[in-house]
Amino acid sequence: MTRAFGSAHEVRGALDEELGPTDWLAIEQSRIDAFADATGDHQWIHTDPGKAATGSFGTTIAHGFLTLSLIPQFARELYRLDFGTARINYGLGQVRFPAPVPVGSRLRATATFTELRPGAGGIIVTTRYVIKLDGAAKPACVAENLVAIL
Repeated sequence: MTRAFGSAHEVRGALDEELGPTDWLAIEQSRIDAFADATGDHQWIHTDPGKAATGSFGTTIAHGFLTLSLIPQFARELYRLDFGTARINYGLGQVRFPAPVPVGSRLRATATFTELRPGAGGIIVTTRYVIKLDGAAKPACVAENLVAIL
């Protein structure tokens, strides 16, 4: 269920509270191939199932940046920020990819607001995302996302 926040004060009140998890999202080869086309990253480990079958993971794996790029989709499922006039990506803090994402696997995410501070003509909200891989001991991605709310 998407949680709505009507003010920066409400976000501040939810600091360090985990939101989620989202529903599971299947990672199919068609999504990996589309990401490869969009970014120009056609490394065989992502796009060549035959060659990848003989590689380290036994199958193709999603690009780390593909996993990272799912944050906006997961965020929409977790929360809404119903204040300010615009939201602009301000940057990323620490980003790690502890586990590979094999084709056909499922991901879901949690989010935690970790900081709210003035900046960039409004406020900067830092959100820590943990993108979990179904059945894996380690997450697929852990990232701090900074968004400016004007």
